[in-house]
Amino acid sequence: MQRRTFLPMAGTALLAGCGFQLRQAPNFAFDTILITAENSSPLANQLRRSLAADGRVNVLPVGTDPSRANVVLEIPVEQREKVVVGINASGQVREFQLRLRVNFRLRTPQGRELIPVTELLQQRDISFNEAAVLAKEAEESLLYRDMQTDVVQQLMRRLAAIRLV
Repeated sequence: MQRRTFLPMAGTALLAGCGFQLRQAPNFAFDTILITAENSSPLANQLRRSLAADGRVNVLPVGTDPSRANVVLEIPVEQREKVVVGINASGQVREFQLRLRVNFRLRTPQGRELIPVTELLQQRDISFNEAAVLAKEAEESLLYRDMQTDVVQQLMRRLAAIRLV
């Protein structure tokens, strides 16, 4: 009986001793942010929700005066691409590559650049089958959503790394 109690406690002690720690919400060097992007941008909307989720960062509504924010995140380009990468002997499409390209820059309201214009690119390959067109459209939508989530997480990490000095 003592051995069953000891083994889980030993594993916990080893993890604590090696410095293992669960991922925590990021700490940002700013309290307010203004995100400028197209109103219909699903990526910008997801980023706004992610930043406002823990309540430590106030995401200002679109159209707010930039001088009220600590930082301004500009997302001028959010582009989805679908490129043919494979065809069969009769010329029918067999494989696509889906791409999500996002350009962004972070600056202060005074114009000081904190992150210069940077491009993030996510891509996924998807096979195509004429017999399952609706299923492939749903899969494509899921892949785009997955790429969008990856880009939002990358943006969150980059925003957390910023130091306002």
